[in-house]
Amino acid sequence: MQTRIGAPTLTIEKARQEASTVFLAKVFNWMAIGLALTGGIAYLTASTGLALSLVASPMFFVLILAELGMVFYLSARIEKMQPTTATCLFLGYSVLNGLTLSTIFLAYTRTSIAGTFLITAGMFAAMAVYGLVTRRDLSGLGSFLFMGLIGVILASIVNIFLKSPALYWGISMIGVLVFVGLTAYDVQRIKQIGEQGIMAQGEVAIHKGAIIGALALYLDFINLFLMLLRFSSGSRD
Repeated sequence: MQTRIGAPTLTIEKARQEASTVFLAKVFNWMAIGLALTGGIAYLTASTGLALSLVASPMFFVLILAELGMVFYLSARIEKMQPTTATCLFLGYSVLNGLTLSTIFLAYTRTSIAGTFLITAGMFAAMAVYGLVTRRDLSGLGSFLFMGLIGVILASIVNIFLKSPALYWGISMIGVLVFVGLTAYDVQRIKQIGEQGIMAQGEVAIHKGAIIGALALYLDFINLFLMLLRFSSGSRD
């Protein structure tokens, strides 16, 4: 006579995995929407010549400050927001980022931008898969990567005044490593959120969780792209 003691456990584990898969799909869908919106706005802004006017205007710095404010506000207040508000902030941030990123078309050729995008997509996908399948707990890596991110930001600010080529390339290389690591870390973290029952908390929690998860992955992708673009040979300089 066969025993079925393990059957309930297997059923629960399968349900958790299925819930996590559905949640991850929602996160990646919103991330893709954000990236598509940013890319489309950046291309149109550059094609119409508005990028050149924008970079020469004080409005460029206003947009950057607005972007930072939206990211911090969305991250800090997501739990108290309505889903529609969270969605509008994420999409609004994607639009603003498209406007500011349009200026890369002034510094790099379209071929180099497209090539770097494909490389970024490949690296991002590889690390996302690693984050999904690895049995290693990456939670301890998060604190280390966050420290690295702070270091990159501070060094970048310092180099605005030093203008050191060596520091510039050092920041770029470390930045690539940081955002590659953050991609795996964030994907694993989002997977765990899906496994821990967010799909049973109602549409409001699911939607807000998907938006904040999409924002994290969106930022990982964009920053990895910008770091890799520094190594492009297609500069207009």
